[in-house]
Formats: sequence, structure tokens, C-alpha cells
Amino acid sequence: MKIALLGYGRMGKEIEKIALQKGHEIVLRIQGDEKYDITLADIAIDFSIPEAAFKNITNCFQNNVPIVSGTTGWLENYTDAIAICKENNGSFIYASNFSIGVNIFFELNQQLAKMMKSLDDYSIKLEEIHHTKKLDAPSGTAITLAEGIIGNSSKSTWELKENQTEINENSIPIIAKRIPEVPGTHIVSYESEIDSIEIKHTAHSRKGFALGAVIAAEWLVNKKGVYTMKDVLNIG
Repeated sequence: MKIALLGYGRMGKEIEKIALQKGHEIVLRIQGDEKYDITLADIAIDFSIPEAAFKNITNCFQNNVPIVSGTTGWLENYTDAIAICKENNGSFIYASNFSIGVNIFFELNQQLAKMMKSLDDYSIKLEEIHHTKKLDAPSGTAITLAEGIIGNSSKSTWELKENQTEINENSIPIIAKRIPEVPGTHIVSYESEIDSIEIKHTAHSRKGFALGAVIAAEWLVNKKGVYTMKDVLNIG
């Protein structure tokens, strides 16, 4: 499989290592606003920056190249991207997090939210910890977790908070921390006067994110349409 890496930062380099180990070829390594011929690739994997992601994604759709994207911070254009994908009979997987463990965590989060829905004595909060070079806050993974709770509870929105004071009862507080060299930790907590319930995912390295992205790319080749990691992993 000939892969274009759109974004060649730390994640791009980690994806390259795994792709080469699995016998794939890297035909493009794009960093910044340089011009490139995406038709050289069988598939593209986008871990660029929010300002470049939408352009990269639509370029792939318009040139019949499947694309897997893990870039966050551009989702105000997601609906437009899906429309362009369908207009061009494209192939697309977007995930806020490609880690297999995190995607299992997403499912656990939704199931727990359903179980806690009627238990009004419990308050809820989300906490995420990432490295200091992470550009967006809260993380895309934290937003996906919040949306998973909103879809399965009485909560209607989320708020980025420095602490848990003055929280709207219909809102999920998200506390975002930035600490050097932390690949990613996400904690969902329910707390009452009697006890606390907590689920947590801790990434030990970027390898899990990169491996999941390569697995998604392998799965997407020769398919048409818009998919998620649920489809790739056959979960949910």
C-alpha cells in the first residue's frame, strides 16, 4: 500500500515506522503548505494541523484517494467535508482518536452514561491530560467522550473549565491539563456523597494511536463511503 503522510510531525513519524514494519511504502511526507501530487498514493493519512486538514481531506476526495484523518480542531468544516466526500464518491474515516483501547473506552463511556442516567445524586466531570505541544483544548478525544455522554444522558452540552465550580447542571465540565511528555490520559468521573465511580484510559506512548491509524487505512482501501472506528473494529 502506497501511503501519503499529510503531516509529518511526531505522529506522522510514528505512523511511518509502523507502516514500514507492516510492509507499506511511504510515497509522500508533507509538512507545511508545500504542493504535492496526492495521486501518487493509494491512501492518505492526515495528522496535520487544523488549518490544513480540511484542504488535505477535500483534495483527496477530489482525486479519488481514500483518506484517514486524526487531525482535531477543524470540525466546524466536518459537515462540508462529508458532503464533498459523497459528491465525489470518496472514502473517509475521521476519528478523534485511533487507539484501539480508546475506542473500546468510548463504548464503555456510553454504556456507563446509560446506567447513570437516572441517578441524580451523582455529578459528572471529564478530565484530560496531554503534552504541552497539544494545540487544541479540550482534546478531540475529550469532546468525543462528552458527546457520548450527552447522547446517553440528560446532559445537553459541555464546558471547558479550570475547576468544577459554578457548573451548569445540564453541562459536563471538562478540565484540560497540559504536562510535558504526556501522550494522553482521559478520566470520566461520577461522584456522590456516598461514593465515586471512575473510568480511565492512559496511553503509554503514541504507538497505539499510530497503529490504529494504519489499521484503519488498511481497512478503508477499496471501500467507498464515510466510516468510523466502530466500523473498523466492528464494535458498538
